[in-house]
Order: sequence, then structure tokens, then C-alpha cells
Amino acid sequence: MFTVKGMTCTGCMTKVTNAVTGLDGVNDVDVDISNGELTVLSETPVDADRIRQAIKEVGYEVVS
Repeated sequence: MFTVKGMTCTGCMTKVTNAVTGLDGVNDVDVDISNGELTVLSETPVDADRIRQAIKEVGYEVVS
């Protein structure tokens, strides 16, 4: 689970979801815009740094 700063609307949610879903090994992403939480679902471990980088590349910051 990650907390993403600046994700405030459905457009933001879509950008972040698409960025993370496109990573190898990611099966699904669940986003709660109200508190900025992003949960990544995968069958195998996915490197957290890769997830953070994908989120950063679309203009958002992972704060935890």
C-alpha cells in the first residue's frame, strides 16, 4: 500500500492506475482518492521502487 500526494480527482486516479498497472507483475490496482491510498495487487513481489518511479513519472509523489 502506498500513499500518493496530489491525487485528488478521477483523472489523477486514472493516470496513476495506468502507470502502475502497466508494470510487469501487477495484476490490479485499487485507489482510494479520498485518502490518496493506492493498493497494488500482484501474484509475485513487485519492486516498490519501480512502483514509486512509475507514479513519479506521471507527476505524483509517494509519501509513504
